[in-house]
Amino acid sequence: MVNTPQESTAPDGAESPESTSGRVEKKPRSFWRELPVLILVALVMSFLLQTFIVRVYLIPSESMEPTLHGCNGCTGDRIAVEKISYRFGEPQPGDVIVFLGPDSWNQGFVSTRSSNPVVRGLQEVGSLVGLVPPDENDLVKRVIATGGQTVECCDDQGRILVDGKPIDEPYVVTDFPFTPGTQDCHTPLKSGRCFGPVTVPEGNLWMMGDNRSNSADSRYHVGDEYNGSVPVDNVIGKAVAIVLPPSRWGLIDSPDIQGK
Repeated sequence: MVNTPQESTAPDGAESPESTSGRVEKKPRSFWRELPVLILVALVMSFLLQTFIVRVYLIPSESMEPTLHGCNGCTGDRIAVEKISYRFGEPQPGDVIVFLGPDSWNQGFVSTRSSNPVVRGLQEVGSLVGLVPPDENDLVKRVIATGGQTVECCDDQGRILVDGKPIDEPYVVTDFPFTPGTQDCHTPLKSGRCFGPVTVPEGNLWMMGDNRSNSADSRYHVGDEYNGSVPVDNVIGKAVAIVLPPSRWGLIDSPDIQGK
C-alpha cells in the first residue's frame, strides 16, 4: 500500500503554517525614532536653500519707500532675495539688491548677537538655517550705475545723469526740493539732490535708495576707498518679491532705467 501526501485543508486564500514559517514580520518604525532624522534633513535642506538659492530678509528702514516698506516701530516688509541670477550675470541698473555694507557703511551697526557664548552659538546655528538673521550689515538699495559709468545730479529737470544722459526713475516718490533758478545745483541755496560727478570704479556699483531724501546711500560715502560705490563681490542677491505681510504680496520691479 502506497501512502500519498495529504492535501492542505487551509481555507481558500489563507496561507498554511508551512508557507509562513520562514517569514519574519517587520515591525513598523517608531515615529519618534524617525523624527530626529526628519528634522536633520529639513535643516540641511533649509541651509542649502538659503545659502545657494533664496533667502528672506526683513526691511528695517524707510530708505526704499514706497517700493519696500520699513520703519521704526512697525512691521517691515519681508522680501525674497534670490541668489542664482548673479552667478550667471552682473547686476544691472534698476535692480533692487541686497548687499553686505562696506566698512564705511557700518557706522551705527550694532551686533544682534548675545554676549552669552551658549546663546550666541545657538543664534549662529539658527542663522545658518534661516531662523535668525545673519549678524552682518546687510543693506537693500537700487543699482543706479555700474563700473566705469559716471553718475551725477542734476540736469535742469532735477534728474540723475549717467554718462551725461538722464535716467527714468518712476519709483522715486520722495526727493529733495528742486526748483530751477531758485533751488538747483547752481543757486546759493543748493538742492539736496545735487552730487558728483562720480566715476564708479570697475567691478563696483553706485547704489541709491528710492526714498531719496531719507537714504544714507552711495552719495553719503563718496570719501571712502570705493568713492561711495559698493563692490560687486559684496552683492548677496536680487530682491524679487515681497512675501510678508500678505497685504503687501507682490513682485519687486527692476525697470531698465537707462534704456538702450
